[in-house]
Amino acid sequence: MRILFITGTRIGDAVLSTGLLGHLVERHRGARFTIAAGPAAAPLFDAVPGLELLLTVEKRRFALHWLTLYGHVVPRAWDLVVDLRGSALAFLLAARERRIIAKGEPHEHRVQQLARLFDLDPPPAPRLWTTPEHERQAALLIPSGGPVLAIGPAANWGGKQWPAERFAALAERLTGAGGTLPGARVAVLAAAHERVQAQPVLDALPPERRLDLVGRTDLLTAAAALRRASLFIGNDTGIMHMAAAMGTPTLGLFGPSLEQHYAPWGPRSAVVRTAKSFAEIVGAPDYDYRSSRTHMESLSVDAVEAAARRLWASIEGEAA
Repeated sequence: MRILFITGTRIGDAVLSTGLLGHLVERHRGARFTIAAGPAAAPLFDAVPGLELLLTVEKRRFALHWLTLYGHVVPRAWDLVVDLRGSALAFLLAARERRIIAKGEPHEHRVQQLARLFDLDPPPAPRLWTTPEHERQAALLIPSGGPVLAIGPAANWGGKQWPAERFAALAERLTGAGGTLPGARVAVLAAAHERVQAQPVLDALPPERRLDLVGRTDLLTAAAALRRASLFIGNDTGIMHMAAAMGTPTLGLFGPSLEQHYAPWGPRSAVVRTAKSFAEIVGAPDYDYRSSRTHMESLSVDAVEAAARRLWASIEGEAA
């Protein structure tokens, strides 16, 4: 059986689609998968069982990227085409079955929207596949020996980025005496080009407890490293969704994005948002989506710490 799976350009969207992909992997044992994803997200799928071909779909002017993808996939006959980009491509291919994403309900989470393609209830949770080499590299980056607080202080848009000094203050509180993870090491994760956003957090951490993973991992090694963390706290980004997909307790920070659609998925996840609502932020007279100015100022360190403590208490309750 051959399955074409067309997923997101962004890392977060691609991660959220992996629950549906995992369902297909388990339902169609032995199937051969061709996966098409954006350049940033494609490496997430390197270790998918049954992967035959991984195609990178790089956006081009006049939507010419669809023509390029068409050229790669049209020679084959497909048993199933799943198009999570809602394009017309699936209708142009020889396929026994097609499932194409449609517009979601106003307050529907992306994972629920994807699950409706196959009438799946409950929706399958996102998951990521790693290799033993990814796990080995992660163990070198985060050796065993005590709890680890993982932090994702960067974002692909400055408007979603909580100030770095607040991440630093939060880490100090949570890993200090009386904190949720006293004495814990702190792993800071970000892409190499996000070093400027992450460096103030790293500089504020005690050297003996600082784990600098900025630009030091590929996506799946980062995922394996996140699995080794005790708790992850970060902005609404792809790495937040990766942490949740690996089963790590995850707290996502939200402001100018909707947690109803993009909260980290799973029972070990939670969100905390700015004192200002989404509508108040994007409806403000000075709001400009083209600006890199943060819109997260009304989210206090106290509020995030309280949310982290609540999440941690719920996790401890699981183990009791």
